Amino acid sequence: MSKPIKNMIVGEYKKRFADVEGAVLIEIRGMPAKATTQLRAQLRASDVSVTVIKNTLAQRAFQGTPLAPLAPGLKGPRAIVYGKTSVVTIARQLVKSAKENDKLALMGACIDGSWFDGNDGVVRLSKYPTREESQSQLITLILSPARKTLSVVKAPGGRLLGVVKEIQTRLEKGETISARAH
Repeated sequence: MSKPIKNMIVGEYKKRFADVEGAVLIEIRGMPAKATTQLRAQLRASDVSVTVIKNTLAQRAFQGTPLAPLAPGLKGPRAIVYGKTSVVTIARQLVKSAKENDKLALMGACIDGSWFDGNDGVVRLSKYPTREESQSQLITLILSPARKTLSVVKAPGGRLLGVVKEIQTRLEKGETISARAH
């Protein structure tokens, strides 16, 4: 391949992956064409793309980008899986697909500058919470002390209100109220 063509491919990679902050590397060699097409269609439905890449040209294009940590995994026939959804969500989908198709090999992933090596790394990443799940957990943690404080403050008033209601009900029935000694 001539140098101008290589430079053109590197430029295309830089443009295509400019806004991508994390991705998963897979190997689809040995997968039947029908299974590959089904996997791509399933991922496309989630707004996720699969691109077979040239490793050395991808390494050159990824230098200085959030995808630079993928470099150790760019050996052999690779495809990069990326999209607008969280890399954690993509990893979850691919782990599920890999269980259904043993020819799908999970080679690694990167997110926030961290490299997750091999199948075990992708499985570990798939167990992380997504950004939205993390935000939800954080909000719950922040709000839980306030909820507990509010329930502690409300509890005596609630009990007192129950006693007053019981007294009112008994008085309306004509019963006498006497103080009990404890």
